Amino acid sequence: MFFQSPPDFGQPFEDDHLLISLLHRYIPQEHLSFILADLKKFGSRVKNEMESLAKKAESSPPVHVPYDPWGKRIDEIRVSDAWQRMHEIAAEEGIVAIGYERKFSEFSRFYQFAKLYLFHPSSAIYSCPLAMTDGAARVIELMGTKDLKSQAFKHLTSRDPNRFWTSGQWMTEKTGGSDVSGTQTVAKVEGEIYRLSGIKWFTSATTSEMAMTLAKIEGEDKLSLFCVKLRDEEGNLQNIEINRLKDKLGTKALPTAELTLKGTPATLIGERGKGVKNIANLFNVTRIYNACCAVGYMKRALALSIDYSKKRKAFGKTLNEHGLHVHTLSQLQLAYEASMHLTFHTAYLLGRSELNKNSDTEERVLRLLIPLIKLYTAKMGVQIISEVVESFGGLVTLRILAFLRSFEMLKFWPFGKERPMYFHLMLYVRS
Repeated sequence: MFFQSPPDFGQPFEDDHLLISLLHRYIPQEHLSFILADLKKFGSRVKNEMESLAKKAESSPPVHVPYDPWGKRIDEIRVSDAWQRMHEIAAEEGIVAIGYERKFSEFSRFYQFAKLYLFHPSSAIYSCPLAMTDGAARVIELMGTKDLKSQAFKHLTSRDPNRFWTSGQWMTEKTGGSDVSGTQTVAKVEGEIYRLSGIKWFTSATTSEMAMTLAKIEGEDKLSLFCVKLRDEEGNLQNIEINRLKDKLGTKALPTAELTLKGTPATLIGERGKGVKNIANLFNVTRIYNACCAVGYMKRALALSIDYSKKRKAFGKTLNEHGLHVHTLSQLQLAYEASMHLTFHTAYLLGRSELNKNSDTEERVLRLLIPLIKLYTAKMGVQIISEVVESFGGLVTLRILAFLRSFEMLKFWPFGKERPMYFHLMLYVRS
């Protein structure tokens, strides 16, 4: 009987000539040898350890246990051992820490995002809590209280798996959408703390130790930014009820829940009434994560498709000997490479910006690129992976389909004509 040889994505780092080229282009020689060696070692870990963990995590989604056997409300979310192992690997590899240790000065962010790019496709979307964690760390670094800087910040940027915290981002309420002015959560002052009451409709990474969220202080119309520590010293949720886990199209391993806050203690961050402006510091980080993860998926999908084209025979030739098939793959490769250049140039500018090394023009370019790359790479990612799925014909595996399902996380689905935007971006890359 005939059995088709499955595709293999190769060595994530060593086979990625574009990433290696970008590292040589952006990273100074005094830092380059260490970074290349570390990424090579990490690429092997992705291939030999993380890929199998990701499959286990996706096949063992989280479970919500609202009550213990005696009827006490506990709202426990049980995750797989594989998901927990992803947490440990993220800490050990410094996926967040690298950006704040700044061992490589303004190039630390570039190095960090290169590692995230390798991490994401085999992480079962553990990159999602890492994105929010990194964003929370940046907010605290810029405007956190003394206590948050001395405690929470150190946990968020730790390399010790036993000390490393992740953070959630609680924005979405029943009104939904980008217009958060409809937020109904209320914050009441109680001594030196605030107590939050309301419903958060969609909270990713609900097993995190803390979260950033928006609420209206009682009697005020504008939103303020708050930091919530989910559990007390005994490990009990602090006036938080988990209504249910969300039934999602993809990202099954990622615990995403609907919450009710019932007087949950919180710490105000930044100036009252400036919540949207203040949380934008978090968005700037998470948007680059979004783009970096999108191009990571593009690369993984293309690596599988290109390898498959060398193995699959049709009409007497392998697929890579058919001109139209090669033409399609070349177009996808071009779009992926454009996305890579945009994303990693943005990461480079972010690292410079955080150390005040950008010119005024570079700061304006960074401000433009951050939302643009999130939009463009998400849409382009769906298009590329859709084409890749078709390149496998009738032998599409569930694992390949998982790539497409996972793009639910990116929020954007293709519509309309992308060609004008594509050409503008290509002109930018060439310049």
